[in-house]
Amino acid sequence: MPIYTDIAAELWQKTKGTVPPGVEFETCYVADVTITRVQILRDGLARKKGAYSTVDMPNFAYIDDHNRHYIDAIAHELKNFLPDEGDILVVGLGNASITADALGPEVCDKVLVTRHIPVEEDERAFLKLRGVSTFCPGIEGKTGLPAAATVRALVKDTQPAAVLCIDSLFTGDPARLGCTVQLTDTGLCPGGDEAKRLDQETLGVPVICMGVPTVMDAAEVCSCNHSLVVTPKEIDYIIRRAANVLGLSINRALQQNLSVAELTFLTS
Repeated sequence: MPIYTDIAAELWQKTKGTVPPGVEFETCYVADVTITRVQILRDGLARKKGAYSTVDMPNFAYIDDHNRHYIDAIAHELKNFLPDEGDILVVGLGNASITADALGPEVCDKVLVTRHIPVEEDERAFLKLRGVSTFCPGIEGKTGLPAAATVRALVKDTQPAAVLCIDSLFTGDPARLGCTVQLTDTGLCPGGDEAKRLDQETLGVPVICMGVPTVMDAAEVCSCNHSLVVTPKEIDYIIRRAANVLGLSINRALQQNLSVAELTFLTS
């Protein structure tokens, strides 16, 4: 049985076989960061048609989470997915009570929220701030409401230009645990349920998804016949520092007139 992964770049690696027609790869290197861009140009493949960008870097547990090199690398990729203008709604998916699944809520805590600043008083215009709001829908087992329903209602009411979803991801490669950021414009399915998919078709606005792989199938690393998932022993550090890096990257991509130092001050 094949190992499941959310990472598109793992499905068709040029060193492991033939890339099928309709899939294009582009790889570039910036110091210790590797950026792999995958374009899926047709339907019927293992992933939805669309763009996927993977940023591979040193493990989040051991890096300086205010390092501008890493922040700018992710922010640059994110800007390629975002519309140039309009408010952005950042949605933090996941369970804040489970460390490996808490990335979304943790990142939302680091995002600079500006939508509430009165435009009529020219405060946002003076600072050239883009309108940003955040929302964490929680898990259906606690709220009784699927994330797709609450986010859809919020989008209808607030009319953002795009939705940016943050979530923990699944990988089939232990080397990518806590070391990779994937961005895509294809949406996602919380819990793997297609009926609860968050994408442009269901929300009516572009949906960009960003995540870090924090769990994988135990069968990939040991002889195990049980349905188990594993997570790194440094998961607490990974989530904490990844949240800082992703939060600053989002802020950097959206508030381009502010420096990393200014963004750190405003969100600390």
